[in-house]
Amino acid sequence: MRYRTFTEPDYAAIQALDLAVQRAADPAFDTLPERERDGRVHSSLPALKFYERSEHSFVAELDGTLHGFVFAQSVWQGDRPIVLIRTLSLHPAAPAETAEGLLHAAVKSAYDTAVYEIHYPVTPVLRAAATAEGAVLTGAYAVTHLGTRAQTAPGERLGTLPGQGA
Repeated sequence: MRYRTFTEPDYAAIQALDLAVQRAADPAFDTLPERERDGRVHSSLPALKFYERSEHSFVAELDGTLHGFVFAQSVWQGDRPIVLIRTLSLHPAAPAETAEGLLHAAVKSAYDTAVYEIHYPVTPVLRAAATAEGAVLTGAYAVTHLGTRAQTAPGERLGTLPGQGA
């Protein structure tokens, strides 16, 4: 699997993947009112243009086929920047390691730009990937701390939650 930034020629494939993910999550997706469908889709043209420039958004590609994407951006939280992951979507048939690879690509891009916190919602698809990144749970969000901050970060380590092992 190759994890890479995306460009305009990828837009149609990302939109098709997003639609496939929405349909798999809700078989009645196509019967919803247009406004509801538009609200659930993550890959509108303005969103794609924005996330293409974010430096923290990636696609997962294998043999020319997209299997997932992560949309993230750098934002200011108080006196420091963080990377906020807006969404991570996977094709229903994506290989198991795809979520972990996409999350790791966003974490690496954050570190490369001197941003040392990555925030993202704890979803079932991201839980194992968050644990692999050494994230801590803060409310409904996981936070991956980079550098020396990882040793003193507040929150409960995901790897030590009940049923997750040590």
